[in-house]
Amino acid sequence: MPVPIPRQRVIPAVENGHDGGAAPRTDRPTGSPTDITRDSAPGGTTGQETEPATTAGQTTTDATDGTGATPGPAAPTAAEAAEALARIAAGSAAHPGSGQTSTALTLLVIEDDPAGSLNIPSLLDSAELTVRVRTARNLTEAERLLTDDVHCILLDLALPAPGPRPTEAGDGTEDELAVLRHVLRLAPRHAVLALTGAENSARGPEAVRVGAQDFLYRDELDGRLLSRAVRYAVERKRADHAQRQLTESRLRAQENARLERGLLPTPLLEGAPLRFAARYRPGRSRALLGGDFYDTVRTADGTVHAMIGDVCGHGPDEAALGVELRIAWRALTFAGLCGDQLLSTLQKVLENERPDDEIFATLCTVDISPDGRSAGLCLAGHPSPLIARQGHLAELLPYDDNGPALGLLPQARWPRRQVELGRSWSLMLYTDGLIEGRIGAGNQRLGQEGMVSLVRGLLAQGLRGDALLEAAMTEVRALNGGELTDDVAVLLLDRMVPTTR
Repeated sequence: MPVPIPRQRVIPAVENGHDGGAAPRTDRPTGSPTDITRDSAPGGTTGQETEPATTAGQTTTDATDGTGATPGPAAPTAAEAAEALARIAAGSAAHPGSGQTSTALTLLVIEDDPAGSLNIPSLLDSAELTVRVRTARNLTEAERLLTDDVHCILLDLALPAPGPRPTEAGDGTEDELAVLRHVLRLAPRHAVLALTGAENSARGPEAVRVGAQDFLYRDELDGRLLSRAVRYAVERKRADHAQRQLTESRLRAQENARLERGLLPTPLLEGAPLRFAARYRPGRSRALLGGDFYDTVRTADGTVHAMIGDVCGHGPDEAALGVELRIAWRALTFAGLCGDQLLSTLQKVLENERPDDEIFATLCTVDISPDGRSAGLCLAGHPSPLIARQGHLAELLPYDDNGPALGLLPQARWPRRQVELGRSWSLMLYTDGLIEGRIGAGNQRLGQEGMVSLVRGLLAQGLRGDALLEAAMTEVRALNGGELTDDVAVLLLDRMVPTTR
């Protein structure tokens, strides 16, 4: 069976209910037609012609009856109603010859009686633009004609549904809106107007509840109602689509936030005589997780292990790699590894999991003895921790034996340095995002020396724990003149032993 070829024609305007002999409008020449392009699904050849103005209530047509004979004047059809609606919906279009470009609108009319009794009032009084109307006598034709350039669908609810008569769920009665449900599944992104009769007044609101943008009664149409209905249907569909996208975006953001919060560490320090505090701020906007990572655990022998690291970069791949390294560190620590052995294994994890060979990670690990007086320190290209001992000024721990960052040298080694902590102390581990912020409007950076001076001042004010970290972050942002652009992670461990008399 050959594929039907769309037929096109130009339909003249009928203005204000007056016939062709009425006084012509002053804004265009007498007899100037309004161009409406019409596509018809049934067979026929493609053609286009311009017809003279007709008297009110009459419409000419070039459709054949299948025998080659051309029928005489026919009553207005649903397709012609769509043509009128299209012109109203685009009422802001320019007049021919004005030098402005008209806006095209495509409507798909699904109506099984093209010569039906739809009574179209005299609507057209100003708009002159090209409107393409596609007509389909059944849903099969509609599916073929429904393309992305269709703006609105006018659906006759009296159209029979395809296949067996569907029923409402559970009650065995016939579903009167089955055809509408089918069209909504077929065209989820298109605006739909439902056409129904006044005798079925309950069907219109029900159609809107099911998913149509609006409904119209055949016998109560007027120009203002039709104009408002079409514009409303198209714009409401656009608004619904935008709202749905916004809702989906919010749900994805909430899911991502829950996922990222779940990937942040929970310190395991039960039984340790230490206080823990941390601050974390990713450089990515609207993110909870960045390339920085940290963790703290206490093993069965009473040793407290702390770690902080930084994967180069700020994207989600770097954040995921940071989580992998943190989880691997925790597992290896509980397995009894430390120092060079632990970092060598972590480098293997990095080399196998990183998305690019250029990616590396810096790392600082500290294992504090059960008595809390000494610690082993390993640095892999990472800034040295800051320590504030009771009765002494805050200072940086030694970093002479700093090894390379993970992922740079395949056969690298990371020596473990033993350091004395003292009786009471505060140990702060941090990433370079804290020290790379600017000071004022110039290019000068805060640096490690600036950070040490800043922390000394805060300690002199008596700040400890969470209050110390919060004040430090606030002052660093103030010196930078706004939010820091890099990821920032800061971890603080305090051991305060009362002085005995």
